[in-house]
Amino acid sequence: MTYTIHTAANTDYPEITEVWEASVRATHHFLSEHHIQFYKTRIPNDYLPALNAFCIKTDESKIAGFIGLSDDKIEMLFVDPEFFGCGIGKALTSFAIHEKGIQKVDVNEQNPLAVRFYTGLGFKQTGRSEIDGEGNAFPILHLEL
Repeated sequence: MTYTIHTAANTDYPEITEVWEASVRATHHFLSEHHIQFYKTRIPNDYLPALNAFCIKTDESKIAGFIGLSDDKIEMLFVDPEFFGCGIGKALTSFAIHEKGIQKVDVNEQNPLAVRFYTGLGFKQTGRSEIDGEGNAFPILHLEL
């Protein structure tokens, strides 16, 4: 299977939100159903429109993963669990680093798979926040290359 990276269009937002939810349910065990539903509504309405979003689609045009970038940071990276371990996250992160010049990412401390993923790519912890961007008690690790 080959992958191509595309700029995400508003028409991709519903499928991106589905990928986000599936990925979160597989990796973010610290989130309650209430939190998942809260963030789920914010993904297409608030977060994606504020970011430069890109997605990887399969040959069948299915979104396998997506990344949302601000000017200097990876703000979100989620992969459909069906594609875990297939290089989707690495390809999107490599694109962000090499094509967009991104050197920073924040990651939930309570998501050890993501922490290992980024540190395995050479990111180092430069700081820690006790709360996330929404003010919830989900510690965030600040990482940089």
